[in-house]
Amino acid sequence: MDFELTDDQRMIREMVRTFAQKQIAPIAGEMDKTEEFPWPVIRKMAELGILGLPFPEKYGGAGADTVSYAIAVEEISRASGSVGITLAAHISLGTYPIYAFGTEEQKQRFLPPLTTGQGLGAFGLTEPGAGSDAGATKTTALRQGNEWVINGQKTFITNGAIAESIIVSAVTDRNRGTKGISSFIVPKGAPGFQPGRNEDKLGLRASVTSQLFFSDCRVPLENLLGQAGDGFKQMLITLDGGRISIGAMALGLAQAALDASLQYSKERVQFGQPIAHFQAIQWMLADMATEIDCARLMVYRAAWLKDRGKRFSREAAMAKLYASEAAGRACNKAIQIHGGYGYTRDYPVERYWRDARLCEIGEGTSEIQRLVIARQLLGA
Repeated sequence: MDFELTDDQRMIREMVRTFAQKQIAPIAGEMDKTEEFPWPVIRKMAELGILGLPFPEKYGGAGADTVSYAIAVEEISRASGSVGITLAAHISLGTYPIYAFGTEEQKQRFLPPLTTGQGLGAFGLTEPGAGSDAGATKTTALRQGNEWVINGQKTFITNGAIAESIIVSAVTDRNRGTKGISSFIVPKGAPGFQPGRNEDKLGLRASVTSQLFFSDCRVPLENLLGQAGDGFKQMLITLDGGRISIGAMALGLAQAALDASLQYSKERVQFGQPIAHFQAIQWMLADMATEIDCARLMVYRAAWLKDRGKRFSREAAMAKLYASEAAGRACNKAIQIHGGYGYTRDYPVERYWRDARLCEIGEGTSEIQRLVIARQLLGA
């Protein structure tokens, strides 16, 4: 067993960490307050190759592995959860399906604008009546001549209103259940496609989470991703990888909470000494550090398995489940360590807590993760 990062992975970690701490962390609080999407930051990330990190160079990517990508999401999220989820959704959900399931022509056409940062990707799966029950998709796609005509609504779509292209799931054969769901690449500006309102969220307030409406939205036949009826299977594979990125995002937020708590506990004086000298505070810090270390090993293991072409569904679900709940506990402890100040916006820990809460919901709730893990354990 080798727990050492490769030279390339360490180089990427240092590059992304330096960028995140110098360019993102100083403005993260202001971004959260104004809710302004950070296009200048996104453009700088594109210049560094971060937006195409795990994709081959032939498609405009950087050719890095999944472990490096997980590290990048962790370091970006450590500075800002809003930027972290934007990156995670762009790569794991909006871009990966084209690379994994697309034809060579689709890859050549749609990947370079995404991997080079000309635009962001999104994944249109969730609907008002189809969240955890993704098989209950109501959006339809009917073939008419040389086009697919899409009708329906999506909700809670990260990057949705600003995306260059969106992977949209729709029913093409109602009689086949989940085997009648297909995936389509819907480009920005497609006739009949209209973004709705952006959600007013508890956390991740500088990210865009949108409603999407499709009213006789027309896309060419060649925008079908894979074969008709493959959409549900593609969705499950995509979400497996997405869970690695959400685990990495949770990991970054938890580490930020620990960093802030360590600094504050050394500076805050009560009863004549820094509160870091009190055993109650020390135990909270120790628990936070231990759980973060466990989460990091689990997230990196899932990414390592994916890089080697091994099965990683259970490990990704475990990593996402543990990391997201550990982040919630770490951020809660961080607020407690900061006391009354932790409950104010004078310190960043309340933002970390608000941002981390989504990690137990997105890419499958904690309850769905437990279901995935249990079914694999039982061979169901």
